[in-house]
Amino acid sequence: MVQVFPVNYGREEIFYCNFTLNLQFRVFDMTKLSVNINKIATLRNARGGNNPDLAEAARDIERFGAQGITVHPRPDERHIRASDVRELKNSVKTEFNIEGFPDKRFLDMIKEIRPTQATLVPDPPDVLTSNAGWDTVKNQNFLVGIIKEIKSYGVRTSLFMAPDLKLIEYAKFTGTDRIELYTEAYASGYKKDKAMAIEPYVLAAKKAGELSIGLNAGHDLDLENLKYFKEHIPGLMEVSIGHALVCDALYYGLENTVQLYLRQLA
Repeated sequence: MVQVFPVNYGREEIFYCNFTLNLQFRVFDMTKLSVNINKIATLRNARGGNNPDLAEAARDIERFGAQGITVHPRPDERHIRASDVRELKNSVKTEFNIEGFPDKRFLDMIKEIRPTQATLVPDPPDVLTSNAGWDTVKNQNFLVGIIKEIKSYGVRTSLFMAPDLKLIEYAKFTGTDRIELYTEAYASGYKKDKAMAIEPYVLAAKKAGELSIGLNAGHDLDLENLKYFKEHIPGLMEVSIGHALVCDALYYGLENTVQLYLRQLA
């Protein structure tokens, strides 16, 4: 019987067979799960002290199988603090994704931390949660300069985007490596008509593929709607999920919840 030993290298698997020295490569569609830990920080901040320990939670989430950790350090530090980001730099072993509006504070942080990815969102400082994507037509010149600077630090860039084909076309001109589709509209429409809800996202994904832009997604994805989204969106590289995952963890436990989300992406 032939034994096959897989060794994972990102999007490729190299198979070593005991009867040959030939290497066989198989590229496969794997969507990574990046867990947003903002809500864990919110829980800690509600009481003061360091319980739950954010860095420990991030390490555990990685140990449970997640392929990335996401944070969104807002100026008021309502959840993630600048000190958290510095600590996580030394503890996160998978992909580290920092979200935020690209002001001087954010850019200084990216320069210092050098995460795997910087996801740029057009949020004003006082917004409760991200609620819109970039207008890449109006903000073209601004984004070109910002993205050039971030990429000079060796950091991958991603733009938070609505599934608007024209805006995605203009995203190409900014030089961004990826876009993150803002999925609130999909999540809101899923129960009513999931086929209709996902249609603009399928078109957006195909457009991104045509333009050779990497594709991420996030916002209000959960155990109910994630699998359908993954099955219908071509080229989906990463999803960022926080609020729903932490809510589910209250009932299922953190380890089990991470595994449940990973199964939806399998």
